[in-house]
Amino acid sequence: MSIPEITIYNTLSRKKEIFEPLNTPNVGMYVCGPTVYGDPHLGHARAAIVFDVLFRLLTYLGYKVRYVRNITDVGHLENDADEGEDKIAKKARLEQLEPMEIVQKYTDSYHHSMDLLNIRHPSIEPRASGHIIEQIKMIQDIMDNGFAYEVNGSVYFDVVKYNSSNNYGKLSGRVLDELMENTRDLAGQEEKNNGVDFALWKKAQPEHIMKWPSPWSTGFPGWHLECSTMSSKYLGDYFDIHGGGMDLLFPHHECEIAQSQAANGKDPVKYWIHNNMITIDGQKMSKSLGNFITLDELFAGNHKLLSQAFNPNTIRFFILQAHYRGTLDFSDTALLGAEKGLSKLLNGIEQAKKIVATDSTTSDISKLKAECMKAISDDFNTPVLISHLFEAVRITNSVYAGEETISQGDLKTLNSIFEDFATEILGLIDDQNKQGNNLIDPLMNLIIDIRQESRANKDFATSDKIRDVLSELNITTKDEDGGTTWTYDG
Repeated sequence: MSIPEITIYNTLSRKKEIFEPLNTPNVGMYVCGPTVYGDPHLGHARAAIVFDVLFRLLTYLGYKVRYVRNITDVGHLENDADEGEDKIAKKARLEQLEPMEIVQKYTDSYHHSMDLLNIRHPSIEPRASGHIIEQIKMIQDIMDNGFAYEVNGSVYFDVVKYNSSNNYGKLSGRVLDELMENTRDLAGQEEKNNGVDFALWKKAQPEHIMKWPSPWSTGFPGWHLECSTMSSKYLGDYFDIHGGGMDLLFPHHECEIAQSQAANGKDPVKYWIHNNMITIDGQKMSKSLGNFITLDELFAGNHKLLSQAFNPNTIRFFILQAHYRGTLDFSDTALLGAEKGLSKLLNGIEQAKKIVATDSTTSDISKLKAECMKAISDDFNTPVLISHLFEAVRITNSVYAGEETISQGDLKTLNSIFEDFATEILGLIDDQNKQGNNLIDPLMNLIIDIRQESRANKDFATSDKIRDVLSELNITTKDEDGGTTWTYDG
């Protein structure tokens, strides 16, 4: 069976391209993970969910995916610059902990939130601090090829020399001459040949905590270097997909290309994919603006911008309602709307399992399934896919109400639409919930049987009490000729 064709918007070519892996059915995918010095926030959630859907889709289609997502635990300095304090070391100083305690604390926090959001674990999750030897080796290769220089124990990438034979800026569209004109004079820049050059290795000051020996000095690697090193180690010098947030496009990913090209003599990646940012009521999320929201605050509802706590599945659905390349504006109102929409979808999925088939079908279910695949195959268009899923819900409700009919074969196809696209690809029902349904359904059947027996015995006090308690739990029961059905409206 051949694998269906999908398209990807490639940031490098600035157009949609047909996805053709380098070595079908194997796919190598590298995504920039978090710098672990604080609790994960909405931005982390969007990137993780976007590439989780891509991971799920490729796996669903039959590809064998090696998904590498890194953890940055060293070398990421303040303001994403080559000077200042290491972000993790600073957090360790403020919390009076060892840097690796901070790393473990916030890595655990990140993993916990990702599990709640039903993010599948990557194949490999390397840490920058565990690959110092490999980073030193890549620096030496870059120096041997003439694209880096050492000054006072620090090593810098020579962007101007690199650009003379390559194109620094081809990913982001930046022009080197304009970058050089706009480069600010910062402390420590006097070491560099040019202000646009970036650090591959920094000599550590005596007070710097996280440092390692190298041929040039006791110091630490530059932030950009880790991804070039770890991606090539686990995926090779040229691999299929590199992803991350739009905020990493420049300078981080641009520098990655330059480093890999300078060390290995080739572009590192075939398809570059970037998700756009999240804004809060139209403004950039920022602690200084007071609109910075962590995932824990969302799940608990303890932020001034929130009217209530929100289930992680609601957050996931909210993010998937927008195309990954578009800006997503967060608000409490938008989340409340997402909560209602998700509840309608999940109720429809459960309702479809209770439908009784007939000999004929009113709607074209096979065409609807094809439209679902067309949407997700077109640059992962999750909002269009979700609109098709709601059409499947409409059909479900209409058949259940007796307004339409569906054959046994089409009913199977209808349920497969929900299973394949809502569950497997969009990840809106996780394995734990599916296991929970195996327990909840028989318990609810038992409760309904007890209520029916109470009504038959004219014990209306008991039957009404069961109905009222279920109502308080947002479970609605409906008594019909064929028996009692229930739906969860949470």
